[in-house]
Amino acid sequence: MGGAEPSAPERETAAEPVRPELAEVRERQAALLDAARAEATAKRHAAGRRTARENLADLMDDGSWLEYGGLAVAAQRSRRPLADLAAATPADGVLTGVGRVDGVRVGAVAYDYTVLAGTQGLTGHRKTDRLLDVAAREDLPVVVFAEGGGGRPNDTDHPTVAGLELMTFASLARLRSLRVGIAAGYCFAGNAALLGMCDVTIGVAGASIGMGGPAMVEAAGLGAVAPEDVGPLDVHLASGAVDVHATDDADAVRLARRVLGYAHGEPAEDRHEDQRRLRGVLPENRRRAYDVRGVLRVLFDLDSVLELRERHGRSLVTAFARLGGRPVGVIANNPLHRAGAIDATAADKGTRFLRLCERMNLPVVSLCDTPGIMVGPDAERTGLVRAAGDLFTAGASLRTPLLTVVLRKAYGLGAMAMAGGSFHAARLTLAWPTGEIGPMGLEGAVRLGYRRELAAIADDAERQRRYDELVALAYARGRALSAAASFELDDVIDPADTRDRLIAALF
Repeated sequence: MGGAEPSAPERETAAEPVRPELAEVRERQAALLDAARAEATAKRHAAGRRTARENLADLMDDGSWLEYGGLAVAAQRSRRPLADLAAATPADGVLTGVGRVDGVRVGAVAYDYTVLAGTQGLTGHRKTDRLLDVAAREDLPVVVFAEGGGGRPNDTDHPTVAGLELMTFASLARLRSLRVGIAAGYCFAGNAALLGMCDVTIGVAGASIGMGGPAMVEAAGLGAVAPEDVGPLDVHLASGAVDVHATDDADAVRLARRVLGYAHGEPAEDRHEDQRRLRGVLPENRRRAYDVRGVLRVLFDLDSVLELRERHGRSLVTAFARLGGRPVGVIANNPLHRAGAIDATAADKGTRFLRLCERMNLPVVSLCDTPGIMVGPDAERTGLVRAAGDLFTAGASLRTPLLTVVLRKAYGLGAMAMAGGSFHAARLTLAWPTGEIGPMGLEGAVRLGYRRELAAIADDAERQRRYDELVALAYARGRALSAAASFELDDVIDPADTRDRLIAALF
């Protein structure tokens, strides 16, 4: 059933009596709607929030929502009358069903915080399992509205000790289709676990997310904590647990529809900026930092870039975008942070995103401007060796096309990782004229490679002159044109031609 009052069959006339059993069904179905739950709906609106049904109505195309198990109630019939449960626990606090988003079939699970604080009941788990089974068989993407307080301990109708045999979590984790999670309000314990399994997570301003709510925190001996302080949204944006920030419920639904569009939507209109702007997008001073997002805004279709995990692993930008109307994934070093060096956090971020692009069957455009992988004792304490290895593995294992464009620096293992492990592993490796190619930072390479020669020069000024001379020679050898001459990369191009070259290689 949907969010509107059910209409009478066309064959029915006012003169025809309604059979009692049909009247009972209609009454029960009408009681599920927001109009019949005026107090709960008004309370929700007063808090600046929307109801679960309002969110689903906004997510799905008009008239497309098909609900599963709307008449279900909490598994407490052994101690409460059915009529009481129908009034107090409509749909057992979780709406499950299938609808269409821009014409594409999509499954949805929406926990209803107005019913027992959106907690996960035994019947609700069975409903969710049913929906996830349908999604798995039909390869449907699934959107999870995860607001709620976690498992519900007082459902008594099923003979179970702890409910650990439930399949809900395994079923969502096994899905091969895209999973989009939305966290608003309080999202704790089992609800948070479902959110964390999603491929793309959207957090609404004011959300608090945690693997245990206040009661569990206190029971663990960690003291009393207010629900809003368990896991504020800013914490999860910085940690990378939440990919995208939404201002409110409506914005979260808009973002969810947008994410689904990258995976399943039709090609969009090809609108883009004047590509000649790319010729001047990098600073003339090669040592000056810049924000690579400025390149993305010009290179890809207008208003098509959606960045994920912006506040996490900040030396690497990961984003969905469109190129010629078609969706792509983007990874890009950002010299504004750590000069674009790849640390463990950025490597983990890139690995997860490349694997997501493969799940979504998206080609990947890699924009390379990195001095390499981070080095030093502090970096090694972060598990960098494993993180860097995982990034190499994800890129080399990618079964969708990978195209690399060297914007400026392309040094050592970091540059190789940005190209799927090798400049010849990518479907196409291009460079702008500003490209610099080297086995490591060229200044460092000179210091190491000419250490004895430089140490043998007694005069400080003469030693500096010789060092500057060697660095200049290294830059001349490392220019993109020089690398293209030895066929380390496929071509050096006018930046204004980048878009056309990428489209030609991909589509």
